[in-house]
Parts: sequence; structure tokens; C-alpha cells
Amino acid sequence: MKKRTRKSFDCIAFKRRAQERIYEEIKNMTHEEEIAYFKRLAKSSPFAKPKKSAPEKNPIASNA
Repeated sequence: MKKRTRKSFDCIAFKRRAQERIYEEIKNMTHEEEIAYFKRLAKSSPFAKPKKSAPEKNPIASNA
């Protein structure tokens, strides 16, 4: 039998605390306010990537 190690981080407890915090922040918001709230969070997230514009096509180079 494998020896169990003690966890230093409880992922489930962390997730539940985050959900509870979000619930408390949005519980009295309208649907539109909730959408704005999550859009604002998504833009300020450290995981948000700036949108790259599509490179312009060079019509001369594409005909070559």
C-alpha cells in the first residue's frame, strides 16, 4: 500500500471559497450587470491575452 502524503493545498476548498466570494459579489446584480462583471474580470485576468489583429494580406505577394 502506498503511503499517503499530507496535502499543503486543498484545491476543492480553494474552489469553493472562490465560488462563494463570486456569489456574494453578484447575488444582487441583474443579468446584464453579471455579464459586465465577468467581462471586466476576463479583461483584467492575468491569463487574458491581448487580441492580435490579423496580418494584412499583401495582394501583390499573394499573386506571385
